[in-house]
This record gives sequence, C-alpha cells and structure tokens, in this order.
Amino acid sequence: MTKPKLLVSIQTAAALILVALCFIVADSLREKVVGVGDRAPSFAVVTDDRRQISTQEFGGKVLVLNFWATWCPPCIDEIPSLDAMARQLAPKGVVVLGISVDRNAAAYERFLKQARIGFLTARDPEARISSSYGTFKYPETYVIDSRGRVRQKHIGPRNWLEPEILQSIEALL
Repeated sequence: MTKPKLLVSIQTAAALILVALCFIVADSLREKVVGVGDRAPSFAVVTDDRRQISTQEFGGKVLVLNFWATWCPPCIDEIPSLDAMARQLAPKGVVVLGISVDRNAAAYERFLKQARIGFLTARDPEARISSSYGTFKYPETYVIDSRGRVRQKHIGPRNWLEPEILQSIEALL
C-alpha cells in the first residue's frame, strides 16, 4: 500500500516541479518592456568623453535617456531640439544622455564631429542597455526622476523645445 502512495507523491512532486519550471522559463523568455512608473533598469556606460557613468550617479537629478542611431533619420531630426533642451535645462539639474546603438564606430564618430552635440553621448553597439529597457524602435526616450522611476516614455521623435515637454520635465525637478 505504501509503495503506490509514495509513487503517486513522487509523480505529483515531479509534475509540480515541471509546472514551476515551465513558468520560470516562460517568464525569462518574455521581453521586458519598461513603462511609466517602473524603476529604470541599472546600467553603466563609458561616455564618448571617457567618463564612466552609471544610473546611481544621477541621484538628485532628472535623467533624459535617449536611445538613437546615426542610420535613423527621425533620430537625427530630433537631435538639435534635444541638444537645445539639454543646454536650457542643465543648470536646473537635468542631464541628457544619448546612447547610440550604432555598430559602425567610424560612422558614429564622423557624425559626432559634424553634429557637435553638447549632451553626454555613448555608444552601445550590442544594444544591451536599450534592450534592458525593452527598446526596439528608435528614437526612444525615457525621462527618469531623481528617485530612479520612469516618469515619461517617448517613442519616436519629439521637438524637445515644445513648451508642454519642457514644463513636464521641469515639473520633475
């Protein structure tokens, strides 16, 4: 009598373990997409001016994190207004960081020399950082508050000098 009960218990335990394993695997395969209200994923990157920066270094400031590429016309179109916004809001405590997913380092460097971007820039050719945010369309921008929460998410190009956008970012200060 005990052998069949033991066999049933082992089979039940094995089935439960298999179900739990399926849930774990399914969850790991599901793409994570960061949205408004979520904690911003941590990252560390070396900027083009050779500064090592990480998410923790923006404490007390608002971070405008822009994912872009030189091969993306809408990205290029929004850079002048993003740069002007960065210059306008920097004294108030807003930091703009543009992370390019360009694989071609030479094209990226040529573009930076021509564009003379004033905000922080870095290149992430494997798109590890943008992937951690669930970004697959460019440009995509996250406005992250001083506590590390995503307060705004912009998919597609913006005119960063529009009064509504400036006011919404300044309201986070």
